[in-house]
Amino acid sequence: MVRKTKEKKTVDEVEEVQPAEAPQEATPADENTMIMENTDELEALRQELNEARAKSDEYLYGWQRAQADFANYKKRIERDQAQIYQTTAGNILKRYLDILDDMERALKNRPQDSDGKAWADGIDLIYRKLLSILENEGVKTMPAQGAMFDPNLHEAVMSEDNPAYESGQVIEVLQQGYLLGDRVLRPAVVRVAR
Repeated sequence: MVRKTKEKKTVDEVEEVQPAEAPQEATPADENTMIMENTDELEALRQELNEARAKSDEYLYGWQRAQADFANYKKRIERDQAQIYQTTAGNILKRYLDILDDMERALKNRPQDSDGKAWADGIDLIYRKLLSILENEGVKTMPAQGAMFDPNLHEAVMSEDNPAYESGQVIEVLQQGYLLGDRVLRPAVVRVAR
């Protein structure tokens, strides 16, 4: 086994230890450099902040726009659905108007004797019930008798001179017109004064 011996260093071989340097005071040139670096860093941070704010505003605008588009989409869908419902209901209800017309004609010629009177009263009850159902669905009779002729509401099949009425005034309603809400379900068929 080989032993290493510690060698002793001589005085010449020992390194000299230097005393620690005292901190140097900052010179004006060093302070200017530090201020410039801080100013550059501050300006870079401001620019980064402005970019982040611009991006934030852009995202906020996009979100608000998407919200408005979605709200408009919902309103449009609801309006379209209501219109489809009203059109479909109108098409179905029109079919019942013919039955209502037939019942009105039958009741105009109702029998007055005892046997026929009970039957006519039953038909009248059915007529009123059907009219009530239609009114609950939003169907209203269109007031046309004596009104001024309106091509949006009336369909003229005849015109005649009549001193009791003004020119363009409805003399007689031949077939009752009906409204569904504010929409014409069926125009009134009328005679008009010239």
